Amino acid sequence: MKHVLVIYYTQTGQQREILDRLLSPLAADPEVELTFHQIKPVADYPFPWDGHSFFDAFPESFLQLPCELEPVEDDILQRDYDLIVLGYQVWYLSPSIPFNSFLKSEAAHRLLHGKPVVTVINCRNMWVMAHEKVKRLLHDIGASHVGHIARVDRHLNHVSVITIVHWMMTGRKDAYLGIFPKPGVSDKDIAQSDQFGTPILAHVKRGDYSTLQAELLERGAVMIRPVLVFTDKRANTLFAKWAKLIRSKGGPGSSVRKPWLKAFNYYLLFAIWVLAPIVSLLFLILHLPFLSFIKKETKYYKSVHFKMPR
Repeated sequence: MKHVLVIYYTQTGQQREILDRLLSPLAADPEVELTFHQIKPVADYPFPWDGHSFFDAFPESFLQLPCELEPVEDDILQRDYDLIVLGYQVWYLSPSIPFNSFLKSEAAHRLLHGKPVVTVINCRNMWVMAHEKVKRLLHDIGASHVGHIARVDRHLNHVSVITIVHWMMTGRKDAYLGIFPKPGVSDKDIAQSDQFGTPILAHVKRGDYSTLQAELLERGAVMIRPVLVFTDKRANTLFAKWAKLIRSKGGPGSSVRKPWLKAFNYYLLFAIWVLAPIVSLLFLILHLPFLSFIKKETKYYKSVHFKMPR
């Protein structure tokens, strides 16, 4: 019997829906036992969000400051696993606060150290730098990162901005105004996620994950858009300044930092609707001399390798 542990955080339920579909080949195999653990903050984040709480999560999310979590069950901690699957989302270009908090916990070190790990991300579209932060945490734990799958919203950037805000603020995953597409990962992409479970199952049974990521990539598990990587990197630089400034004014819920959160809100609107198109245009104009570098970088971001920052 092979034992697979699935650890995830979700507010909307989409993460669990993707994981259930993706791992359905394993669930159907009598020689594999799946165990699920949902990460739960002691004081969970609201869904749907309200405007203040949504922006109040920004500094701690970007700076990767952990929150307190409900403990992992003892029977999960005491078992040995052949594979661990981690499901997470991106909040403000970083892994979500609950997921980041788990990876920084003693329970994560106990469960993941020396174990093969597959990461499954579901998000709007900009995830590469957040995943580099996850790679770093897995490296620090001593986990063996053997596979990565990214399920993203495929719609145009500014269309997905409108639809995701509608979903997060109302809790409704429907067509905004009846004219926009449904937010989040498409039903089709969720339904087709089981194609990635087939090679995962084969590697679990063999106990050898050396070629797993290559096989996942052949099935389209990771798609990289270089222009979004370019934007992601530059946004990380600016977000760092804002996050440190707002955090210096007080912790979550502090009234002192409310004006600064409001200022960040206005900056974010400006960045999305004005700066991002300019950055994208500059990338399209200037990228040709750097094609070889971009191709090399894209190959790296599709992989499960981690390069320690200099």
